[in-house]
Amino acid sequence: MGGAVRTTGVALGAAAAAGAAALAWGVFVERTRWTVRREVVPVLPPGSRSITVLHLSDLHMAPWQEGKQEFVRSLARYEPDLVVDTGDDLGHEDGIRGIEAAYAPFRGVPGVFAHGSNDYVGPLFKNPLAYLSRASKVPGKRGARLDTARLDRFLGGELGWLDLGNRARAIEIRGTRIELFGTGDAHHGRDDLGAMRRELGTLRREVTWSEDTGDEVVRVGVTHAPYRRILDALVDEGAGIVFAGHTHGGQVRVPGMAALTANCDLPRDQASGLSQWMHDDRIAYLEVSAGLGTSIYAPVRFACPPEAIVLTLVPRSS
Repeated sequence: MGGAVRTTGVALGAAAAAGAAALAWGVFVERTRWTVRREVVPVLPPGSRSITVLHLSDLHMAPWQEGKQEFVRSLARYEPDLVVDTGDDLGHEDGIRGIEAAYAPFRGVPGVFAHGSNDYVGPLFKNPLAYLSRASKVPGKRGARLDTARLDRFLGGELGWLDLGNRARAIEIRGTRIELFGTGDAHHGRDDLGAMRRELGTLRREVTWSEDTGDEVVRVGVTHAPYRRILDALVDEGAGIVFAGHTHGGQVRVPGMAALTANCDLPRDQASGLSQWMHDDRIAYLEVSAGLGTSIYAPVRFACPPEAIVLTLVPRSS
């Protein structure tokens, strides 16, 4: 009997030690183990020149996070032709200062953005076990109001990036015509598909393209939270690729398994990475970022390092 008790005690002690080690890794190592994921996506018309896209998402920036700021600044070395920011840039009342420092090297680089809920209100402490068991809900209590207006002035004014929150825009990059459209954050009910479709209809009627571009238009969807109904709508409008964030890739994962949660109704095996989304016989590439940050109240990642994504858009084979 005594031997069995000792064996059980040793096993429990080993499990506790392993859990503590995993937590320490997630908090002090992996959370700041910034990575770059590379993808090649064949969505351009045959004969087009390749386009480099830098996808950034879910920085949840706090002003003291200088390592994260320096990592983002370093991404300018990839010389992107387009930056896609899928929201939740802010993570603190003074987080805008960190965003301004991080994104400064991208002045003059074309970009687009779609806000997430944490670009409007600051984070609150939540039970992390509840997050793992179901998608988080709109809280009864709200965090501190964030300076979204200053964020808009910086992204849209100083950087010149285009706001795709329930909007549509058109740009030309390296001889390719690109139509971009997106939604507000569906997780907190800020999406308006009707408004997006109206803008898209106006754009398609009135846009004037340069004569030195190809005739085919590449269509790109952008949103923060990849709910199924949003993805369906973007694919219905002809998106060949959709960019999203929000999921944090699950944030805490079991190696070799699908994410424990996507924090929305997206299938858990598509919570991060490049996959495909099909609706009504239309199909698009789906690029979901695991993000670069976490809430300051849940500063841990495990088997899901923070990431930026560099995509090379190349011509289709036919």
